[in-house]
Amino acid sequence: MQVNAIAAVAPDQPLERTTIERRDVGEHEVRIAIKFAGICHSDIHTVRSEWGQIEYPMVVGHEIAGVVDEVGSGVSRYKVGDHVGVGCFVDSCRECENCKAGLDNYCLKGNVGTYNATGRDGKPTAGGYSTHIVVDENYVLRIPKNLGLDVAAPLLCAGITTYSPLAHWNAGPGKKVAVIGLGGLGHMAVKIAHAMGAEVSVLSQSLKKKEDGERLGADHYYATSDESTFEDLAGSFDLIVNTVSANLDLAQYLGLLRTDGALVQVGAPEKPIEIPAFALIPGRKTLAGSMIGSIAETQEMLDFCGKHDLGAEVEVISADQVNEAYDRVVNSDVRYRFVIDTATLD
Repeated sequence: MQVNAIAAVAPDQPLERTTIERRDVGEHEVRIAIKFAGICHSDIHTVRSEWGQIEYPMVVGHEIAGVVDEVGSGVSRYKVGDHVGVGCFVDSCRECENCKAGLDNYCLKGNVGTYNATGRDGKPTAGGYSTHIVVDENYVLRIPKNLGLDVAAPLLCAGITTYSPLAHWNAGPGKKVAVIGLGGLGHMAVKIAHAMGAEVSVLSQSLKKKEDGERLGADHYYATSDESTFEDLAGSFDLIVNTVSANLDLAQYLGLLRTDGALVQVGAPEKPIEIPAFALIPGRKTLAGSMIGSIAETQEMLDFCGKHDLGAEVEVISADQVNEAYDRVVNSDVRYRFVIDTATLD
């Protein structure tokens, strides 16, 4: 099946309209008519070859929301018309210790990315900046009907990337949680932590988004450019989720943790992180990392967001606005996620 798409043709060139081939639907596969695809900063890093060389042309996009329009003869989980999503990976080895334990996001052999990877058929995977995608039913997620597909799309990356550490480190009533950064990831971290019942603080460079933060569920909002913030909040938090990709002085932020507190890194800084040992040793503090979530946990997150009516804050754009949107993301000029309306690809 030939479908319309938007592809990167070189790291320093604008994305272009193109057509790509999608495979026929196999026995246990689902074809999805994509309605919306979120723009994640990971897409931009990949397109611009900032995370290693890729093979062009490349179709990116791993925040995918759409409607099932064909199912294979052996599919039992989905039917035509279902609202579904696809996240950051579309397969895993299914055999390693982690896959068998339901941690397919940490597949020891490496899961198969929604784009810039090689599928079981030996062909390169292509992502959601397109009108259709074919995915094994085991890697398709059900989107609650009360969530609009536009606001649901970013949940498949931004939502699960923040839900997973919040759930794993037990954010909830009686816990004080801080979120570093109020961007595409951070705004979902605030919404989810608030819905979990935690007391939520935002740690942002300035107070320019304070009103937004409070509207999204933050109980407190602090400017990290004010040195007194680190003095006043010392020893305050059970959990800090760092959503930014800049190289911060994490020793400062570790000082904000209570005894046995954890600082979890979900943003990916360009340079290695330096941590003095004595930022961790007193107080038995933890510096950890977290990467998306398993398929099961992603479904859990979607169900949670459906229950609490949580969608992303989005700006819907047409296919012709993607290059402009990339520049705006790099300049932090989006509140809080661009989502491509794939109907504009027709």
